[in-house]
Amino acid sequence: MTPESITDTHLHIIDRARLDYPWLPGVPALNADWSVESYTDTARKVGIKRALHMEVDVAENRIGDETAHIDTLAARDGSIIAGIIAACRPEHDGFAAEIDCAVAHTRVVGFRRVLHVVPDGVSQSEILRANIRRLAAPDLPFDICMTARQLPLAIALVDAAPAVRFVLDHCGVPDIAGGGWDGWARDIAELAKRPNVVAAKISGIPAYAAADWSAETLARWAGHVAGAFGSDRLVWGGDWPVCTLGGGLACWVGATRAIFGGCSADERAALYDKNAARIWGLAPL
Repeated sequence: MTPESITDTHLHIIDRARLDYPWLPGVPALNADWSVESYTDTARKVGIKRALHMEVDVAENRIGDETAHIDTLAARDGSIIAGIIAACRPEHDGFAAEIDCAVAHTRVVGFRRVLHVVPDGVSQSEILRANIRRLAAPDLPFDICMTARQLPLAIALVDAAPAVRFVLDHCGVPDIAGGGWDGWARDIAELAKRPNVVAAKISGIPAYAAADWSAETLARWAGHVAGAFGSDRLVWGGDWPVCTLGGGLACWVGATRAIFGGCSADERAALYDKNAARIWGLAPL
């Protein structure tokens, strides 16, 4: 049986000659160049047909350069990159112009600001909330990248911008290795009650598990997210190259297929492609 085709909603490309990544030296295992060619070689073999590039928290003054660079990669014949989730700084004045600059690239389909690398108060500031509300007009989703302990802050942010569509990254970053279940599970269920959180990404979790994780280990955590959000609000993300910290892309794809193998064909199709196509305005595979 041919495995279902996948839209990967979370791909990072790192090119240190072109862009500056202030955080990268602090993660030696990732401090290298990670090219679209290297990703594509593995992705095609495991059934990934296309990917959305997720911003990589480049230096603030290089955000526009990152978007332009990825747009160039996406424009190549046969490129696996089908869209761009661009970096942004909604905690600053001038965010409206930032939106305009990004969406001049027609492949920009959403925005993200990593919020676990700044003080908690940033996500609750009125300037950030007002700027996030600006995303309602172009109807571009905002990816929430916060840790498990910050999920109550994520709920407050979502409630402050009810007309904006949000996507939760990495299952809310649970502490799988440390067994941090109770608070995380409660807050995931609460966040899922918000209809403007249009998707949760089944992504990232191998990096949060112990080195000897198995599909069975991850199934409890992914299953809770799936149960809370429902099959029509799930998307899949490879989180390459971060997934190499937890076994690699092929290993994660294999685990995902095992975890969701008992679901119906329609449920798997929704997870692997149809929900992503709807949320980010892509043609179905």
